[in-house]
Amino acid sequence: MYLQISEVLRARIAEDAYPEGLPSEAELGREFGVARTTVRRALRALEDAGDIATVAGVGRQVSGSSARVAPYEQIMGELLAQIRSGALPAGARLPSEAELVETFGVSRGTVRRAVRELETAGYVRAQHGVGRFVSPTP
Repeated sequence: MYLQISEVLRARIAEDAYPEGLPSEAELGREFGVARTTVRRALRALEDAGDIATVAGVGRQVSGSSARVAPYEQIMGELLAQIRSGALPAGARLPSEAELVETFGVSRGTVRRAVRELETAGYVRAQHGVGRFVSPTP
């Protein structure tokens, strides 16, 4: 059954029926009248074939489309652009997590992941109890 579902979804993808991403597993389960595990197998088959990709925080997107980027990656990109342009020069303090949550309209966990990724890449350093700062040589 999951192969039939994956073929129906593949045909819809070819018709560009999902420009904003695929429906949720629950919605697909209701539509096809199957359990969520059957839907997951169908979606896994599409992922394995490269027809769709899962984007963290966004959902399943059609591969090769103008798929959205995960929210933490959007925040990283924005902060990195500010660092590279000089809007956030070396030594500058990054906005607080609360400010970034407000600015981007995301959860604190999403902000933390974005900043942690920038720290791992060497663009930002944390000073315990004080805040996070742009590294001198990213």
